[in-house]
Amino acid sequence: MLSQAYHFTAAKPVWAKDRSREMNVNLLFAGTLPKMPKATLAITAACSYVAYLNGAFLCAGPARTAHGFFRVDEISLDGHLTKDNNVLEIKSLGAYLDSYQHLRQPSFLCAEVVSAGNVVLRTDVAGENIFKCTLITERIQKTHRFSIQRTIAEVYDYTRDAHTPVVLELGEGGTFITRNIPYPDFSVVPAKHVLASGQVIHTDKAPTYVDFVANLPPEFKAFDFAEFEACSVWDAQKLEFRPNRLERTEYDGNPLTFAKDSYALFDLGCEKTGMIGLTVTCQEPTTIYALFDEILQEDPANPLNYVRMATTAVVRWHLPAGTHQLLSYEPYSFRYLQLCVVDGACTVENVHLRNYSFGPIASKTFQDPALQKIYDAAIETFRQNVVDIYMDCPSRERAGWLCDSYFTSRVERVLTGKSEVERNFLENFLLPDGFENLPAGMLPMCYPANFRDGNFIPNWAMWYVLELEEYLARTGDQALIDLAKDRMYALLHYFKGFENEYGLLENLERWVFVEWSKANDLVQDVNFPSNFLYAAMKKVMGRLYQDDALLREGEALLETARAWSLSGEGVFFCDNAVRENGKLVLSGECTEVCQYYAFYFGAATPEANPELFRILTEDFGPQRKQTGAYPEIYFANAFIGNYLRLDLLQRWGMKEKLIEEIKGYFTFMAERTGTLWEHDNISASCNHGFASHIICWLTEAL
Repeated sequence: MLSQAYHFTAAKPVWAKDRSREMNVNLLFAGTLPKMPKATLAITAACSYVAYLNGAFLCAGPARTAHGFFRVDEISLDGHLTKDNNVLEIKSLGAYLDSYQHLRQPSFLCAEVVSAGNVVLRTDVAGENIFKCTLITERIQKTHRFSIQRTIAEVYDYTRDAHTPVVLELGEGGTFITRNIPYPDFSVVPAKHVLASGQVIHTDKAPTYVDFVANLPPEFKAFDFAEFEACSVWDAQKLEFRPNRLERTEYDGNPLTFAKDSYALFDLGCEKTGMIGLTVTCQEPTTIYALFDEILQEDPANPLNYVRMATTAVVRWHLPAGTHQLLSYEPYSFRYLQLCVVDGACTVENVHLRNYSFGPIASKTFQDPALQKIYDAAIETFRQNVVDIYMDCPSRERAGWLCDSYFTSRVERVLTGKSEVERNFLENFLLPDGFENLPAGMLPMCYPANFRDGNFIPNWAMWYVLELEEYLARTGDQALIDLAKDRMYALLHYFKGFENEYGLLENLERWVFVEWSKANDLVQDVNFPSNFLYAAMKKVMGRLYQDDALLREGEALLETARAWSLSGEGVFFCDNAVRENGKLVLSGECTEVCQYYAFYFGAATPEANPELFRILTEDFGPQRKQTGAYPEIYFANAFIGNYLRLDLLQRWGMKEKLIEEIKGYFTFMAERTGTLWEHDNISASCNHGFASHIICWLTEAL
């Protein structure tokens, strides 16, 4: 272990008695602190917390890590305890379900406030100066998931009985370790514009978004549909919207009056990630839906498709009469927020997002307006996906995927001069003794996450090895490389079981992933992009661990894969070979991304493959969908084909072409959301961490 152990002075991990293995339990821990100039809150949880001091937002966390390990936040309270009685409140979620966002572990909170070496408030089951705990009854426990990859959606009913006291028991806890990385930016981003307003119409139409709510696969199942106390996404689908105003107006945060059954659509100006905040004053019981998404649809009557990414992008509050300061518990990603008021009237003010992102990063100045937009969008993409780990997207999943991290890690170094988040990220894969439900030696495709279904991406484990070498070059941190050695050789041993008579990987298990394109249909029996990658993995391990035999194996494998995949007619590398009557034969199918894999890992070079090099550099690129050149070669997608292509253009010193293609691939993304996307269309996340790699190319090229 590289992180240091952390020792609480007196706090003990605690949770509601007999409920640490119950899904979606929400607790409030509250205590009073005297006036004092300096103090520190030390806190961690399974799975998460949000803290408030004197009613004002303080912080959220902790940084996620491996099974059985918990990183501890230390939050300075210096200068904040200026009253005689300061109220510290900590909301803690015990999700306890399989997800890619949080680990399914027995729930607990462990926290203490220390001043001048004295513990003035702590979690424990008994004694002096301990937090009092109540059940957060207003959050509905039994409802649908936000997404398959994330935890339970937020549905609130503030008309329920007040918080009920909870009997605590000692939690199971685990190994406490240091955080090691910067704390997030929690600043407030006000909504900038109101784009539309109108009437909400109630209908009896049947909801169409059924499978995700009621028919989840067993490994991701939460509550049975019959158990639901509420289903906000179904109820939201019964609402229709009739705009009576479609003009863009400035929003100043002042009160807006919402009649019963009315709505307004807000614009943040670009996509952001954080908690949804607003102040609501109602004279009678009122229900408010917050619907949100990264983009707008073309239909003005239904501008937000809040289930576009297989998410239920809905937060609902049912409120009694009075004034309410509302802030969602979870961070969400959106540019557009539609507030719908039903069953009552109210005024709404201070509509905002509270950031949950990496700290502010200064932009560069470009003469070219398109490059300026793209660079700024890349900064936003990085900040929103690098908080405690490297995430794929901050919206649908908030998951720490390998391969994505290979690209994002370069950006952290360029922007900060450090690799702190990367160190935590890589270490997380090395901390546990093993990974439940995965074959011996295999790494999870994303982590921290649960894999009760046993799924994994063998290719992504290879990218972990490649990232280790770049990490060592960036940091000189030989200790992490040494810590990884046994696990890397166990991974190699796993792959050797799939080597055929030629030394090529054949019939890899589970989700063999090349990229989001036709290439993913050509992964069996022998996939050559996977073998190019495997050859690179062997050579990297040979260099990292002074293993000359592995270096030779890697070189031999690369030559074998090159010879096989280029043995057909023409200049293009074939994606795969299949067994016919026991013999291995080429499929004849060729994808654009396969060519990039070949060049990226050295199976092809401009000198050895001049015609293919000419075709790729002159006829391929963002314009090919318009020109229709080489229609028999299946198009690449943004991840990872277009990124490999652009990295190759940089490697070959083709600066002008690199800049031209960056504008061709990404200008429309930057203009539409102010972030960069997973695909080259709106079918999925419009904010994906790897996409920030454009910063590296622009920094070097300009």
